[in-house]
Amino acid sequence: MSDYIISCCSTADLSAERFKERNIEYICFHYELDGVQYPDDLGETIPFAEFYQKMVDGAETRTSQVNVDEYTNYFRKFLEAGKDVLHLCLSSGISGSANSARIAGEQLREEFPDRKLYIVDSLAASSGFGLFVETLADQRDEGKDIDAVYQWAEANKRKVHHWFFTTDLTFFVKGGRVSKVSGWVGTVLNICPLLNVSHEGKLIPRKKIRGKKAVIKAIVDQMIENAEGGLDYNGRCYLCNSACMEDAKEVAALVEEKFPNLKGKTEIYDIGTTIGSHTGPGTVALFFWGKERID
Repeated sequence: MSDYIISCCSTADLSAERFKERNIEYICFHYELDGVQYPDDLGETIPFAEFYQKMVDGAETRTSQVNVDEYTNYFRKFLEAGKDVLHLCLSSGISGSANSARIAGEQLREEFPDRKLYIVDSLAASSGFGLFVETLADQRDEGKDIDAVYQWAEANKRKVHHWFFTTDLTFFVKGGRVSKVSGWVGTVLNICPLLNVSHEGKLIPRKKIRGKKAVIKAIVDQMIENAEGGLDYNGRCYLCNSACMEDAKEVAALVEEKFPNLKGKTEIYDIGTTIGSHTGPGTVALFFWGKERID
């Protein structure tokens, strides 16, 4: 195995066990629940079910990114140990975290001129970000050096597809992504927005679909249209959910029916507290490798 660190942040929304198993390091974002700050530590401090129930019960949430000092201290421990680092950041279309990491990197390269520290703006989020970083861990484990993996990451980062839907517009209205009037009408008409992450790494509403069954079919149709190799897609497929596991399982079953050559079963994770503070409960997201995102 090549001797360098692959790293990301907690917003990659895999489990702590999965990060440990794959030898992927991570740094935690932060969130506030009714004015009290917690680390976004993959559900360790506050389990996800409890977190989402508190949101339903009216708790106020805020999030904060990793700052320059935190990144500097985090990277330094690896560099001091003689390790090179390839770090992926949450999409710059969603957070300023990538800029903080770059500033920390510039300072540390002067301090450690013999070490390599690469910062990649993943243009990804949640378990799509996790899918991306796991693929880089595959390449590391195959023996590729840090330069080759970094170059591949930069060349292929727009090929991770992210498709989301929500069955509860409450927190999209609260966060300003949907107007109050549209939210009221959408709720009355049982509208489930279908969104994706653009080539700029921004979350974009794409369609308004009436009914849960229809939006589940629509999200899988996007995978049929965009997956690498079409119905012969043989890569990993990840799903994540915010307190709506049964909906995620329905999507997983349909994906596995349509794509018989997947690399393993579809894996389902929880949407973490940073992303979940904005989506609220009721969101399902689907991630896979596909055509390069161009809009």
